Amino acid sequence: MADPTRKPVQVTDLVRWKRDGSRFAMLTAYDYTTAALLDRAGVPVLLVGDSLGGTMLGHQLRDGGPDTLPVTLEDMLRHAAAVARGARRALLVADLPFLSYQVGLDQATLAAGRLIKEAGMQAVKLEGGGAMLEVVSHLVERGIPVMGHLGLTPQSVHAMGGLRVQGREPLAAERLLADARGLQGAGAFAVVLEGMPAKLAGEITRAVDIPTIGIGAGLDCDGQVLVVHDMLGLTIGPTAKFVRRFAELGEATVAAAVAFREAVERGEYPDPEHSYA
Repeated sequence: MADPTRKPVQVTDLVRWKRDGSRFAMLTAYDYTTAALLDRAGVPVLLVGDSLGGTMLGHQLRDGGPDTLPVTLEDMLRHAAAVARGARRALLVADLPFLSYQVGLDQATLAAGRLIKEAGMQAVKLEGGGAMLEVVSHLVERGIPVMGHLGLTPQSVHAMGGLRVQGREPLAAERLLADARGLQGAGAFAVVLEGMPAKLAGEITRAVDIPTIGIGAGLDCDGQVLVVHDMLGLTIGPTAKFVRRFAELGEATVAAAVAFREAVERGEYPDPEHSYA
């Protein structure tokens, strides 16, 4: 059980944990109840991911994979605010959705600022290196903590030709390493490494002073993140190779719903114990 006296996690704690060699976990959360439970479990970082496009809103790519591209800033604000009401100690990070930061520094600042000011987030996450480094630097200079995201970046799914492992070719690996160093130089406090060879993720982790958070990137990252629906066995349809299901709540939910339906049909619920005199 998590220590109820522990202090709220800050972005500076993640850098300290890397320096101390302390591994840490991050999970996605999209609603009040889930956030409250994960916070109670002591999960130190909660990400309100644009993965809610698939998990909560049902958006899918043509191949059936989850689609983050339709997610709007208003979607993110609504779900992030709910998470903030549920979590009291975890560091809260929200994704900047597609087209909220790619089209100009002013729009990026407004979108990130609204997630901090209106939704109660402590930091934002954005995808990519290269041209996005200017956005990271711009936000950090304005007091908005930024987490980077490299490798398999779902908002670039069409440019990548699908949700594919990245960095297998030498030039691509060199570019990802340079981007990670660039994110550190731009002021990012951490970087998610998604869908890349474990060896490359380890090289990036050793090459930068900011913590790396892996998802499908092997064991050498400083932290690990999973989509909470994948972790709990709630995902509809197939999951990626790297997903480990730590529970089977999907099947448990179906079984409970069947039991409820049958009890109603047989006239067994509600019984006197569950009725008012």
